[in-house]
Amino acid sequence: MIIPLTHGENISEEEKYNQERTPYFDALKDYIESGITTYHVPGHIQGKGAHPEFRDFVKKYGLEADVSQVLGLDDIHQPGTVVKEAQDLAAKAYGADKTYFLINGSSSGNHAMILTVLNPGDKIIIPRNMHRSTTGALIMSGAVPIYVDPAYDYDMQVDHAVTVDTLREALENNPDVKAVMVLSPTYYGAACNLKEIVDLVHSFDKPILVDEAWGPHFHFHPSLPMSATEAGADMCVNSTHKLVGGMCQASMIHVKGERIDKGRLEAVIRMFLSTSPSCLMVASLDMARMNMATNGRQLLDKALELAEWARNEINKVPGLKSYGYEMVGRSGVHGFDGTKLNFTAKDLGYTGYEVEQILRKQYNLQIEMSDLFNCLALITVGHDEKDVQLLVDACRDVANWDRAHVTLSQLQLFYRRKDRPMELPDWPRQVMTPREAFVAEHETIDIKESGGRICAEMITPYPPGIPILRPGDEITDDIVDHISVEIEAGVHIQGAADSTLKTIRVVKNI
Repeated sequence: MIIPLTHGENISEEEKYNQERTPYFDALKDYIESGITTYHVPGHIQGKGAHPEFRDFVKKYGLEADVSQVLGLDDIHQPGTVVKEAQDLAAKAYGADKTYFLINGSSSGNHAMILTVLNPGDKIIIPRNMHRSTTGALIMSGAVPIYVDPAYDYDMQVDHAVTVDTLREALENNPDVKAVMVLSPTYYGAACNLKEIVDLVHSFDKPILVDEAWGPHFHFHPSLPMSATEAGADMCVNSTHKLVGGMCQASMIHVKGERIDKGRLEAVIRMFLSTSPSCLMVASLDMARMNMATNGRQLLDKALELAEWARNEINKVPGLKSYGYEMVGRSGVHGFDGTKLNFTAKDLGYTGYEVEQILRKQYNLQIEMSDLFNCLALITVGHDEKDVQLLVDACRDVANWDRAHVTLSQLQLFYRRKDRPMELPDWPRQVMTPREAFVAEHETIDIKESGGRICAEMITPYPPGIPILRPGDEITDDIVDHISVEIEAGVHIQGAADSTLKTIRVVKNI
């Protein structure tokens, strides 16, 4: 059975508000019962990649195990017994001095890292392609971002990591910054030269924070890029749920060295932790760590082998291309996460969004994400040969499907207005800090008339969750045109008060 992607259509107004309806539960039930094969977070892949003991425990006890803090299960806000022991084991496994468990995802980890090292008015160097959660942290902290541009890939049409030279120039030009934050790896698997970046930032006696949400497995296999803790980063966040078997929202913060005030970090973490934490989620962090520390090399050997086989097979298909280790050496790609299966059908005229829809609707396969040009599937410790074969076989069929609406030929005509074909719009100019613009008096205007105005909200294609516009950015006509193309192509936009994005909030009188 192929499940529908929409629910509640063509029903009467009376039925719409019938309190016996359970639309979300029904959609979730349909999704699970459809027998879908997923290449999407969480990395345990519906339990297949979780440690067998934890998987059997959840199957046996289910809601019985959904308990909060009770006597004997410690206090995640002020751990002293079993939570502390579990966190200490995680720190040892990751080579950190201290590890903290998070149950609000790595978004809360980014919030905690920034609010730990920055006060209102403090400056931080930060790449433009950071996750939207960092913008939220800038709004909450009142810090001032010094944005730097990541390296752009004209082949993939994506941003990779920031380079050492870019950060060196920013540090030299901004001696009063309090910290530097980088993203490594990116959503697409590109890792920066983290060791050299850490050494550079430390030579200026600044702390370096790393959003390593997509790299919780790096520390456990020599073929993967160097982990942030191994590189000596002062703080990093890992999404344990993404690839190594934790439940959704289960993440960790790792601390190393003496530049971080651990007392303040613990106080900040407590502000972002639920006071009714799910002990099942905490247990998944403990089990995921154990599984990686004891079986990680073997499990990742298989995942990397499967992903490389899939890349090779997809590259045999005329019109398809899968990007892999050959990217290493490009600007912003010092290393590559081999579990990321990036592929594109742009030479066949398909947008990434169209390919994702075809895979889901026609083959019951759910990949991680798509953008205008690319698709991304995760090959995790939960996948086997059959799973990967299904995806490769479906990709071979892609050329047989008719294009739905926006084609690459239309996109190419649009982007030829730029200096180079297919180049995305330039990053906008920052006029106000994110906090200043967010709290300023605003007005709502037609987005087509917003060029030159200051954005007062966050406009974010999701995934990957990188804002096109942040509060405080000057809106350009190129960005407005790009947003219209994205929407026509099928992108899902988060953050805007007007979900249709026909209007946009801008700072009033500026």
